[in-house]
Amino acid sequence: MRLDNTDNAWLGYSKNDRKELTELTDSYIDFLSKCKTERECTKEIVAMARKAGYKDLVDVVTSGKHLKHGDKVYAVGMGKTVALFNLGNEPFENGMNILGAHIDSPRLDLKQNPLYEDGGMAYLNTHYYGGIKKYQYVAIPLALHGVIAKTDGTLVEVSIGEEEDEPVFTITDILIHLASEQMEKKANKAVEGESLDVLVGSIPIKSKEKDPVKQNILKLLKEKYTIEENDFMSAEIEVVPAGKARSLGLDESMVLSYGQDDRVCAYTSLVAFLATEDVERTGVCLLVDKEEIGSVGATGMRSRFFENALAEVMNAAGAYSELAMRRALQNSKMLSSDVSASYDPLYASVFDKQNSAYFGHGVVFNKYTGSRGKSGSNDANAEFMAEIRGILDARNVRYQTCELGKVDAGGGGTIAYIMALYGMDVIDCGVAVLSMHAPYEVTSKADIYEATKAYRAFLLA
Repeated sequence: MRLDNTDNAWLGYSKNDRKELTELTDSYIDFLSKCKTERECTKEIVAMARKAGYKDLVDVVTSGKHLKHGDKVYAVGMGKTVALFNLGNEPFENGMNILGAHIDSPRLDLKQNPLYEDGGMAYLNTHYYGGIKKYQYVAIPLALHGVIAKTDGTLVEVSIGEEEDEPVFTITDILIHLASEQMEKKANKAVEGESLDVLVGSIPIKSKEKDPVKQNILKLLKEKYTIEENDFMSAEIEVVPAGKARSLGLDESMVLSYGQDDRVCAYTSLVAFLATEDVERTGVCLLVDKEEIGSVGATGMRSRFFENALAEVMNAAGAYSELAMRRALQNSKMLSSDVSASYDPLYASVFDKQNSAYFGHGVVFNKYTGSRGKSGSNDANAEFMAEIRGILDARNVRYQTCELGKVDAGGGGTIAYIMALYGMDVIDCGVAVLSMHAPYEVTSKADIYEATKAYRAFLLA
């Protein structure tokens, strides 16, 4: 049901609803705490899928097994993106029900030659990824996550700063006593991108070598991870806020965490998908990389990863032809599971209150996103929105519609327009977020619960 701005989903919950909500959001908080990179998300997603009975598509193809109704498979792209398929009873050509979210989040990436010493301190040089307010990343505890690929073929996993007995890192800020010039700058210039260097050490090694603090850091890295300085050239190390996700508020009604854009939609999509057993139309859950920088690259939505995986699934089911796959894509329906902006009364001037999302009012639909004149938007068909309304009303799912702030205030985009290129019906559908793209974002537990219900209802339609 659609709630108006005077309603709140919490008021309609039974004791059993609240129990289910708590179990869901507790597991979501655990997921956020463990999964701070797209690689870590992929690893956990695969583990959850296998536990639910999903098989690796590579193994199925290699074995020559024929896929049929009820079979469940997954495909992984370069360890950073996942496609899951739940084969339905209807022919592929009738189309699929697709949930699509992204598992990358704004952050800082280490440069390929990051380590240097200056002023008796060692630093790691970074390059920010996605849209961030650079000043938000200074003077907070940070952690290092990622992998280092060595020339001998080994892949070293790195995670430093999350356990209580581990050190954390930080980016220093200029003291207020000397910040008169900085304080006069615009916010986007107060901290420059080249100043986002992570402080990692200050003890010099007992040596006559140049840069003794840097040499000591290299010594420690070799002892713990058996890596040399040159190994940074083939590394993917992400700098993210340190610490676990937490419940927020005296009433514990919200979640505070890094990376909720878009892992809140990725997790709810996945949970709904794995809980859905027998379906008429084949179900697909796409959890992809690189959305924050335009969905580019081999692991982004613009790649052929999904098409290739679908072709393999259809071929294993004895249903593949180029025309059959094109029909399957065109006749599909998709919820582009991505977050939207929640109304923030502290910054009310950038919102249209009548067309804003509100905490606790259910899953959010953005018929269009884009910037100003809907630039870069999908702009879903009215008929599809009506169909979705009917599905959710029939299952008593609470939902709302919104725009991403006032028309000329800014804007944003999702993967919706990319999938719409196939001619399928697509609409953005997700969870409202406060402090989007900040190191710590806020969501409502009620909206997380309603999003999961909405995704399940869609898959069963």
